[in-house]
Amino acid sequence: MSDLSSTLSTITSALRAQSTRLRLVSENIANADTPGYRKKTTSFDQIHDQKSDALVLKQGPVRLSQTELPKIHDPAHPLADDAGNYLGSNVNLIVEIADAREAQRGYEANLKLFEQTRKMSSSLMDILKR
Repeated sequence: MSDLSSTLSTITSALRAQSTRLRLVSENIANADTPGYRKKTTSFDQIHDQKSDALVLKQGPVRLSQTELPKIHDPAHPLADDAGNYLGSNVNLIVEIADAREAQRGYEANLKLFEQTRKMSSSLMDILKR
């Protein structure tokens, strides 16, 4: 039974990781037109959880992209300097949409694994009751 429990712990941590990725991607997309906004990213490390005896994903810190912000020339913009320029956002919508699709598919795959593991656990309980 501990194998099923550790499997569920691993799957739940993967679901949380994909959920976090989707949240960060949605924040990036929502702020794509915000002047001075820097893209948010995070990483995940695989660790061994002593409590559940499972390999789980641990989220690292949320980091801001250090790529240069584009200068946008618009003298009418309220944030424009004397030369008529202001700093835009370094969010690339095409990359963000691709990341969102990847995270969504990863989430769905882990959800199917969760459902299969739950069914296996239920079947095992039915067999043990006999």
